[in-house]
Amino acid sequence: MSEEIKTCKGCGVVLQDQNVLQEGYTTSLENDICQRCFRMKNYGEYQVITKSNEEYLNILKSVGQTKDLVLYITDLLNLEKNIGQIRSIIPNKMILVLNKKDVLPKSVKEEKLIKYLEEEDIHFEEVIVISANKNYNIDYLLKRIKFYQTSKNVYVVGHTNAGKSSLINKLIQNYSDNTQELTMSPLPSTTLNMVKIEINDYLTLIDTPGLVDIGSILNHIDPLMVKKMSPRKEIKPRTYQLRVNQALIIEDFIRIDYVEGEKNSFTLFVSNDLKVKRLLNAANKDDLKDLNKITYQVKYDEDLVVNGLGFVKIVNKGIIDVYIDKNVETFMRKSLI
Repeated sequence: MSEEIKTCKGCGVVLQDQNVLQEGYTTSLENDICQRCFRMKNYGEYQVITKSNEEYLNILKSVGQTKDLVLYITDLLNLEKNIGQIRSIIPNKMILVLNKKDVLPKSVKEEKLIKYLEEEDIHFEEVIVISANKNYNIDYLLKRIKFYQTSKNVYVVGHTNAGKSSLINKLIQNYSDNTQELTMSPLPSTTLNMVKIEINDYLTLIDTPGLVDIGSILNHIDPLMVKKMSPRKEIKPRTYQLRVNQALIIEDFIRIDYVEGEKNSFTLFVSNDLKVKRLLNAANKDDLKDLNKITYQVKYDEDLVVNGLGFVKIVNKGIIDVYIDKNVETFMRKSLI
């Protein structure tokens, strides 16, 4: 008779006690979580495990073969360039959940955020703004889950670091006697496989691995810097009035040169912990100019988005040069705020 397969309650990986170098290792199969989750929870250590997006996409396609309700969780500070990607893979009923409202300034109205997403013209049953961290709107979300669910199972999908595990842990805490807790981390690929969590008699949440944003800056920096870059409290926007031949440098990740246009306003929506330097005579300064350069023609009221970092709201039209690691995705969009 074959041994029953046991999976980690933190990340969903199959547990094994044979090879310390392979994923799923635990010192004893009596344990409920793998060594990686244990060390992450207790010591804040992180071990990188890379899975291909092809594996993740196959998991999402299997979700699309069910008729179950899907919650698509996204991070308001780092909305994906292509919100429609997951929607195009999964035809199920879907609620778009805009998480991390607590890191945006309180002055930002959620009606405006919902309207912004509705104008994307991608069909969702509903768009709901929440903060898993601050327990904001979680009661309302649960009511809407009950309204739309087609069976006991509800799948939770999204990109890495969108806060899927934080939301599920909050739902467990608020509405369940279940003591299971998912592993949370600001680093990519924390959940490695599907994890089932029974909340109560009518709701079982199924957490899925996050799609890895290859272009996210979080994949290209030191893990210790990831924590600094992931805001844990409300962002205080920093506004700079720039003239041509002036520049902004955020830490040593990105340089933004203002190349052409009238005096312009640049407002940074990034973690308060990140240092920002202003260069007044940028043409004579070579800081970060060895990085990949991208030139953008900015229209009125647009955001420069840096995947994984946040965004810069630019008020007037002009031309900017952006210097950044060639692997990090940047793009322009109409202003979110």
